[in-house]
Amino acid sequence: MADQDQNPVFQIQRIYTKDLSLEQPNSPQILLEQEQPHVDINLGVEVQPVVEGIFEVAVTATVHTKLKDKTLFLVEAKQAGIFEIRNIPQDQMNPIIGIACPQIIYPYLRAVVADVITRAGFPPVHLAEVNFQAMYEAQQQQQQGGNGGSGIITSA
Repeated sequence: MADQDQNPVFQIQRIYTKDLSLEQPNSPQILLEQEQPHVDINLGVEVQPVVEGIFEVAVTATVHTKLKDKTLFLVEAKQAGIFEIRNIPQDQMNPIIGIACPQIIYPYLRAVVADVITRAGFPPVHLAEVNFQAMYEAQQQQQQGGNGGSGIITSA
């Protein structure tokens, strides 16, 4: 019985939309414009310990679409998951939390963002696939470089 207590544990407890907002500050006038909008996308990963062995991992996306200098729409979404992670060697914890967990959450975030943009009356913006390992490694290099990493990874 004691041996079973030391087995590695990695379980998804729950996946959920934690925060979602949509703004169209210049509607309806800007909807009559015919030119191609500029889309800026930023992604981030946040990690919060909940209790011993339980972590909340959230992936955030900000999609800011502009025509010239005016906002067409702004979507901010945070998709989160609660993960039970126990009896994992310490050197493997950060990659699991920083790579594996975001990879599980991200497809849900992509669907939420595309859906809310479609419901707002626009063609959906499909977030590209993300290499969370590359994002994680870049964050590790940034932290080692003395930039005082914040625990939030962003990329365009």
